Amino acid sequence: MTIPMHQKARVPGEFDRVAARYDLLTGMNPGYSRHLRKSAERLSLAPGARILDLCCGTGLSTAALVRVYPHATIDAVDASEGMLAVARRKNLGPRVRFSQGDAMDLAASGITGPYDGVLMAYGIRNMPDPDEALRGLFAVLAPGGQVCFHEYSVADSRRSRLVWQAVANTIIVPSGRLLSGSADIYRYLRDSVLAFDGVRAFESRLARAGFSDVHTRPMDGWQHGVVHSFLARRPL
Repeated sequence: MTIPMHQKARVPGEFDRVAARYDLLTGMNPGYSRHLRKSAERLSLAPGARILDLCCGTGLSTAALVRVYPHATIDAVDASEGMLAVARRKNLGPRVRFSQGDAMDLAASGITGPYDGVLMAYGIRNMPDPDEALRGLFAVLAPGGQVCFHEYSVADSRRSRLVWQAVANTIIVPSGRLLSGSADIYRYLRDSVLAFDGVRAFESRLARAGFSDVHTRPMDGWQHGVVHSFLARRPL
């Protein structure tokens, strides 16, 4: 399965439409916020680090970073103004700055770094050109800086694909339609996960982009084998 670029380009607008109800759906997912904190912890950053939360959505990933690194400076960026409006209402403190930006062109969005760490939760599979997005991310990461992609990947495991399809078809898509009046973005979510790289393929993609120390750590619960922390570093 391949997701066309023009469909990925519509994702920010679709998120604008469902932003007001988005947290209600994620709140139905056991472990959602806890797993984001786990990925934040796995970045293993210094207390006063400068962090980029890329594709921050409604700020749940930002909240995870604030909880783990309360003294860090965090730039939280998303393409959807609707999602950012929800994120700003969370009042995560003076060290957090939310801004609208394009993860495919960070420089044009005024995001230049260098950052000690980058968290990108559920974002890389939505990029029209993941390799180009990785090159831009690599450029804003400080030498020795750490990146974590908190992301779905089920292509390597039949069991994981079946679990994901069952959850998406029986809970996510119907609940998304009920809560927001439209299932379009949730059907896209289902299909984009199925189309995304397997674990080894994404690790290879990171290595080709120049990252070192590439490795993957699992989540627990129903998301074991479904959601992962993909970790890597920009070489010194």
